[in-house]
Amino acid sequence: MSDSALAGRSPATDAAAALLGRLIERGVRHLIVSPGSRSQALALVAAELESRGVVRVHVRIDERVAGFTALGIGRESGMPAAVICTSGTAVANLLPAALEAHHSGVPLLLLTADRPPELRGVGANQTTRQPGMFAPNMRLEEDLPVPDAVDADGTGEQSMMLRRVAEDAVAAALGAGTRPAGPVHLNLPLREPLAGALPEWLGVPERALPAANVGPDVAVDEVVPAEPSGALYQGGGGIGESNLPTDPDGDPHVLVRGPRTVVIAGADAGADAEALAHAGGWPLVAEIVSGARFGRNVVHGYRQLLRDPELGGRIERAVVFGHPTLSREVVAVLARDDVEVLAVRGPGEPLNLNGSSVAVDAVVAAVGDVDRDWFGAWMRASRAASVDLAPPAPDADALSSAVPAERLGAIAAELAVARAPIDRVALVDAVWRATWPHDRLLFASSRLVRVADDVLAGKKVPVHANRGLAGIDGTIATGMGIALASQADAAAGVTRVLMGDLAFLHDVGALLLPVGEEAPRLQIVIGNDGGGTIFDGLEVAGVAGASAMERVQYTPQAVDVAALAAAYGWEYMRASTRTELDQALTGRVAGRQIVEVALAR
Repeated sequence: MSDSALAGRSPATDAAAALLGRLIERGVRHLIVSPGSRSQALALVAAELESRGVVRVHVRIDERVAGFTALGIGRESGMPAAVICTSGTAVANLLPAALEAHHSGVPLLLLTADRPPELRGVGANQTTRQPGMFAPNMRLEEDLPVPDAVDADGTGEQSMMLRRVAEDAVAAALGAGTRPAGPVHLNLPLREPLAGALPEWLGVPERALPAANVGPDVAVDEVVPAEPSGALYQGGGGIGESNLPTDPDGDPHVLVRGPRTVVIAGADAGADAEALAHAGGWPLVAEIVSGARFGRNVVHGYRQLLRDPELGGRIERAVVFGHPTLSREVVAVLARDDVEVLAVRGPGEPLNLNGSSVAVDAVVAAVGDVDRDWFGAWMRASRAASVDLAPPAPDADALSSAVPAERLGAIAAELAVARAPIDRVALVDAVWRATWPHDRLLFASSRLVRVADDVLAGKKVPVHANRGLAGIDGTIATGMGIALASQADAAAGVTRVLMGDLAFLHDVGALLLPVGEEAPRLQIVIGNDGGGTIFDGLEVAGVAGASAMERVQYTPQAVDVAALAAAYGWEYMRASTRTELDQALTGRVAGRQIVEVALAR
């Protein structure tokens, strides 16, 4: 290629073209861009690739929002989305999403632009030590060389190196080798000129490349998106080094008959937990965020039953899927030294609360008779503990009665039901009833998820929750990412986010979308009790003085949610009765919608 053909080109842009082009060839379909000067080459290449229809670009001015949007996409799709940002504090804002991705085992790619190495530690503007910033939590971290050449045809040494890095990054994010899915950090130091003309070879299908180093016995072309729920009875590797003993031969661990067993499903357990409980004839303790609360083995009111000496007190073996976080009763069982705990490896970090748990890659129930006494006792107690949340049916006979007093009484009863104020139980029940398999439901780390866990019956719907660290940050953005991924290719369904007011306000910046960017069908349902009432049920309520409790724990707020919705361009509805709430939840959702429900403290 002539020198004139290379005029106006920039090493930074050529490097961005090689890196992003290969990420897309390896299956990345979403790029989240937080604008900045140092990252302009990456952003402009992303825009060009979007114009060609090979990737979707989502622009977010807040890097924390960008990180959690990518997290939501990875949660739902099983493929990493890539976040592009500039240097300095922009990078630090990605830490909360990176931590959640690490602890939950969600694939995520962080592409951070940087000043060149000679500007680090000398007081240069917008420069800090970005390499190693996320180190303890990364599946792969690379501080890449500064691009110093333009590439005539896309096969130069620099381009080939970056494409190999892209392959390694996708493979590591997906959990190739012995590690589960998780976050990857590629730091890209760039010198001026920070952008130039796009290379003609951008987007050209890749020539044959050597296989990336993705772990033992795994070739690049074998790397595929992980199923969110894993294979039947099978998990997917622990995070980093684990102190859990491991089933030595790698074969499925056979659960022999005899020990009184329960199957426990925590966050992200998926359908595997229900399948094992069904196959073994064992009671299933399934958190509402597990994706396993369905089937005939589900235990209702499990907290109460785990405290029962005749049930929870007699457990001899617990098989755990996912990450249990919602009840102290489950934690107490898993911490007992007289309970054999088998932790099925999944996307999150290994579980070992009693110091002697065994990590297994897969489990199967041995052939044999079900312990009918054990299973029957749990099911009888479960039926007794279940609560019928359905509103009372109309008295059809009274409504059609010729006796005025009977008819008027029935009408009054119906009106009382319709006009009854909404409490937390009614709120979670209404959202649960309105959600179906083609929808998605994200629970925030608010008081409402614990209410839902207490009272909701079994139902097979796709459920998400950021329970890796159970933080309230990034919930709206995570829901946005889930909606973007689940509604790709014109798929049906609504994504609902059920959250408290503080979780909503903590991520209110995620309500902002750029002009012209298509919004998914996303319904945010806020239970607004004016502050952090979850603390009312914790130990602090018994030791704090009233004024201190109000000031620094309850953190009261009186934000006008309707005004916020209007400012950010969201449709707003307020529901004061169950009838209004049901109408809001079952009505047509065409885009972004906020439903506010006032709750008593």
